[in-house]
Amino acid sequence: MNRCNSPSHASTAAPQPLAALLAMPTPALATTIKPTDLRGILQYVPRFQGQIFVIAFDGSIVADENFGNLLVDVAVLRSLGIKVVLAHGIGQQLRELSQLRGIPISDAEGSGITDAPTLDLAIRASSRVSHLILEGLAQNNLKGATTNAVRALPLGIIRGVDQQFTAKVDRIDKGFIHSLIDRGVIPVVAPLAFGPDGRSLRVNSDLLAAELAEALHATKIIYLTPQPGLSIGGAVQPQVAVEALRKQLDEAPEQIAESGRSKARHAVHAIDNGTPRVHIVDGRLLDSLLNEIFSNEGVGTLIYGNDYQQIRKATRRDVRFIYSLTRSAVKREELVQRTQQAIDKTIDQFYVFEIDENIIACLSLIFYPGTPKLAELGALYVMPFYQNHGIGKKMVEYACLMAKQQGAAQILALSTQSYGFFTNNLGFSEVDKSILPETRLRQYEESGRNAKVLARTL
Repeated sequence: MNRCNSPSHASTAAPQPLAALLAMPTPALATTIKPTDLRGILQYVPRFQGQIFVIAFDGSIVADENFGNLLVDVAVLRSLGIKVVLAHGIGQQLRELSQLRGIPISDAEGSGITDAPTLDLAIRASSRVSHLILEGLAQNNLKGATTNAVRALPLGIIRGVDQQFTAKVDRIDKGFIHSLIDRGVIPVVAPLAFGPDGRSLRVNSDLLAAELAEALHATKIIYLTPQPGLSIGGAVQPQVAVEALRKQLDEAPEQIAESGRSKARHAVHAIDNGTPRVHIVDGRLLDSLLNEIFSNEGVGTLIYGNDYQQIRKATRRDVRFIYSLTRSAVKREELVQRTQQAIDKTIDQFYVFEIDENIIACLSLIFYPGTPKLAELGALYVMPFYQNHGIGKKMVEYACLMAKQQGAAQILALSTQSYGFFTNNLGFSEVDKSILPETRLRQYEESGRNAKVLARTL
C-alpha cells in the first residue's frame, strides 16, 4: 500500500470503445458478449452513461476462476461510459495467510477486533489482492490505481472491549478519487484506511463500499459474493424494498442468511444515505455482472428505496416500452388493444413502475371531461417475472392517491379477468355500467368485451 497521496500502481493503456472490445482476441470476452446481445445492452447506455457504480468484490471472488471474466465485464462497463470504482475484501486471503504462517487472527472480516498480528497479515493480504485486480485491469487495457484516500478513526472501546485496529470511515478524499475517474483511471480501494497519525487501520469492506457510494454519489453498489443473492427465510429474494429489509433486520435478523447480514445492514445504510440501489450478485457465475445490470430480471438480489419513488409519470421515451410491455396481455384479451400511436397520444395518462431504471409495470389514469369527481384506471400490467410481489397493488394504490389529490371522489376499473384482484385485495366493488359517463359508456358497449365495472370510493 502506497502511503503517498498518489496512484501507486497503474497500467497505461486507455479504455477501448465497445467495438474494439468485441474485436479483442480474449476468449473470456468472446463468451461474455455476443453481437446478438448488443441491442439489449445498448438500450441502457443513455440511462447509465456517466454514472458511478461501486463494485465490491469479496476476497473469495478475487480467488475464483470467474474473476478474470468479471474484469472483462468491468471493461465493457467502462467502454459504455459508466464510471467504476472497485472495492475489495480480503477475508479468504487473510485466513489462508494465517494458516500458512501459523499466526492466529482475531477477526477475518474487519468488523470484529483487529489485533496487531491480524493487521500485519491484513496489509499483506490486501496488497496481494489489490495487485491481482490491477493485473486484471492491465490485461483488459484499463488504467487502475490503489489509493490512500480513505481516512478512518479507531472504533475504540465498545461494551468494555478494545477494538484495537478496527476502524470506522471518517472521511473519503472524494476530490482525489474523482480526479482519477476523470483521467480514465479506475480507483481500487482496499479494506484498509489511515488514521489521524497516518497509520494503517482495518475497515469492513461492505461498509467501505457503502461509504464510497455515499461520498461519490454513486447510483449503484454491486456486491459480488459467493452466494446467489440475499437469502431470507431460506429463499433468495429477487428484490427487496429497503423498508422491508430494515424491518427484517430489526425484528428477525436470524432469518437472513448469516453470509448476507453484513451486506444487508450496509445496503440499508447506503440507501438511507442516498444510494438508490444495491445489488447482491453471485460473482462465480459467468456474465452475472452484466446480466444483473443489463436485464429486467437480473440474476441476484436488488435492494431499492421507497416503493412510491419507483413510480413516475411516463414520458414519450417510454411509449415503445409500454407498447412492448402490454402486447402479450392484449393477445390474451386481458387489456384493450392500443396501438403505439394511441399510447403516444395519451402518454400523459400513463404511469410506470421502475426497478433499476427498467420499466416492469404500467397503468393509465383517466379523468372524464365534465365529471371531475370520477376517474378510471386502466392498462394495468406487470411483467410476469414480477407478478405476485405486490407491484400491481402498489400501482393501483398510487393511482388512487393521485386521483384523490386531483379531486376525484371515486375511481373505476373495468376488468375481464382480474375481478378478484380488485375486489379481494383493493376494496373495489362491482357496480352497474350506468355509472360510466355517456361517451365512455358508448365505448364500453362498442368494444363488446363485457368487462365488469368496478368502483372504489376515495
